[in-house]
Amino acid sequence: MTGYALSTNIADLRESATIATSARAKALIAAGRPVIDLGAGEPDFPTPAFVMAAAQLALDAGATRYTQVEGILPLREVVAERATALHGQPIGADQVVVTAGTKQALFNACFSLFGAGDEVLVPTPGWTSYYEMLALARATPVAVRGARGRQLKLTPDDLARAATARTRGLILNSPCNPTGAVYSRNELRDIVAFAAERDWWILSDEIYRAISYDGEAPSLLSVAGALDRLVVVDGVAKSYAMTGWRIGWSIAPRALSRSMTALQSHTTSNAATISQHAALAALSDPVAANDAIARMVGEFRRRRDVALDLLMHAGMDVLHPQGAFYLYVRIADPTPDDPEPGTAFARRLLEQHDVAVVPGAAFRSPEWIRVSYAAPAAQVMEGVRRIIAARIS
Repeated sequence: MTGYALSTNIADLRESATIATSARAKALIAAGRPVIDLGAGEPDFPTPAFVMAAAQLALDAGATRYTQVEGILPLREVVAERATALHGQPIGADQVVVTAGTKQALFNACFSLFGAGDEVLVPTPGWTSYYEMLALARATPVAVRGARGRQLKLTPDDLARAATARTRGLILNSPCNPTGAVYSRNELRDIVAFAAERDWWILSDEIYRAISYDGEAPSLLSVAGALDRLVVVDGVAKSYAMTGWRIGWSIAPRALSRSMTALQSHTTSNAATISQHAALAALSDPVAANDAIARMVGEFRRRRDVALDLLMHAGMDVLHPQGAFYLYVRIADPTPDDPEPGTAFARRLLEQHDVAVVPGAAFRSPEWIRVSYAAPAAQVMEGVRRIIAARIS
């Protein structure tokens, strides 16, 4: 057999550009190139020692078998307790579904809520997988751009201009990947009220919430009066430097949580058992966890400040991130001859200057690039200097 046809389910599916960038950088490094990888979307810190120790204890106790599809009860209980503290009203463990990373929680929600003919508004630039997940659900992602003067954040007016009779919901991400923008409590409250008037669902991706430089970023749980049409997803990947453990979760109305559990029972079943116990340890020791998070966020802040200073002094157009660990740098306006200036710049930067960044086209904003400072400080500074040199050459 020399060829075959792929299902229409994935005919238009594109590989994650962020993962592709990382894979390309790692391949070049393995081949001996001195590449500085500023495309990474994960903290360059080890998983806290107390989490590792708890995981080993759980292994020794035999935590190697299947769990409930929705996750072990103690983990769901501690997630529910934290959510209740934010929301001010009781949230039960039966509203929590533990997943193989936050990405699965988002996919479960998109696939369970939306379908053919539905439109879902996506603040743009936004994480590349939002658009693909919605397309896999046969819904239509609608990119909505915010104003540069508002750090590209959206307002109800922006949403109103993009909405149609087919709009069924929107995805929010604060702190935002790739811009680092953080929505204030009032901004979130306005968006929640606007969506509630239209019976839209809101999917709130809060995976970077603890990595914020002006206090912990607000959660939609803290501003929403009810959870009728709200799904909040979070996990341990970024805040606890546990990307490889693959533990996320969703908090949603009970009926939806049951549906997402049923979906997951036919895809991956439970998240890895030992990883669930590690996540339970991370969430159950707030003193140790907060100390580890504070040290990591403090280092990210130092890197951000120095890198931002270098870029701004060089006259480059860069957003001032309030959270996450990315700098979003504007390269040039698209033109007919150069429709993706960020992509062309990123390619030249890698091939000629040995620095890997993610083109803004991955986030539906082709005039930008995303620069991660989740790398050793010396590499971040040298990488930024090379970016500046490549920009002015």
